Amino acid sequence: MRVALIGLGMVADTHVAAIRDASPQLTLHGVLGRTQDSTQAYAQKHATRGYASLDDLAGDSDVDFVILATPPDARLPVVQTLAAAGKPILMEKPIERDLATATQIVALCEQAKIPLGVVFQHRVRQASVALKEAIEAGDLGTIATVDLRVPWWRDQRYYDAPRRGTYARDGGGVMISQAIHTLDLAMWLLGPITSVQAMMRKTPLHSMEAEDWAGALFEMQNGAIGTMMATTAAYPGGAETITVQGTRASAHLGSGVLTLSRLDGTTEVFGATTSTGGGADPMAFTHAWHQSVIEDFARAIANSTPSPIPAAEALRTHAVIDAMQTASRTAHREKVHL
Repeated sequence: MRVALIGLGMVADTHVAAIRDASPQLTLHGVLGRTQDSTQAYAQKHATRGYASLDDLAGDSDVDFVILATPPDARLPVVQTLAAAGKPILMEKPIERDLATATQIVALCEQAKIPLGVVFQHRVRQASVALKEAIEAGDLGTIATVDLRVPWWRDQRYYDAPRRGTYARDGGGVMISQAIHTLDLAMWLLGPITSVQAMMRKTPLHSMEAEDWAGALFEMQNGAIGTMMATTAAYPGGAETITVQGTRASAHLGSGVLTLSRLDGTTEVFGATTSTGGGADPMAFTHAWHQSVIEDFARAIANSTPSPIPAAEALRTHAVIDAMQTASRTAHREKVHL
């Protein structure tokens, strides 16, 4: 299958490596960046086609699907053009800057009857899959409490990129740009969050518009209660973690390793330690997770089956972040509306 890539920023090389190593074989058929100079330079570097425009790409009948890796504020017009051309889309998170526009994009693709998937690569890690299987098998018993931690670090140079960390470009700060992965993973494992109380602030460690620290208390549909802390102001940065306490066992997920500690005293460990990009280098992680997501999306297109990580599920993370922003402004508990 032939893949086109739109958006040539820091995650582009990860997608190119994932396409290169994919099985069954995929081909990087062409790229499109913000300018023609950047497009042609990147195309030459990777021996592929550089498109002259979005219409040029959308009109290429050889393209089987498109990976969309632009900043969030550039998504809606791109999706409108691709949907009109019938091109399946696999996009980087988030879908857009806010819940309303993200919902509009999902509805647009549903109306056009084109597959739309989201790159939530933390779902495909071995330890994440093992935890989901344990929860579904009842190994943890009734889920009582959940704790989500994202103690990451980004230096100021990261936020010095034009408009990064602004509401107009990104839709917010650490929650929508970084912690969205942990939030999605928690709800994939345990189900929806139904209400939140939150505080979202900017610390003195960064000059930016949106928050670089967020804390929340939340309730889940399954009856569990939880806590969450996410920041890019925790030098030198550490791995994000999910800790789940059940009536039969607790589970701790972090750095690619799952530790199950049963109340009878026995312990099991799954996975292997790996970096997840929580330090100063945001790209310090393997492309294998993106590769798995891309392979699964390609197979779904080939077999005419639903997207493995459907965009409609990603709306849940937008809804929670939207509720957190409102709760932080009002100092009230907010229900999650979706």
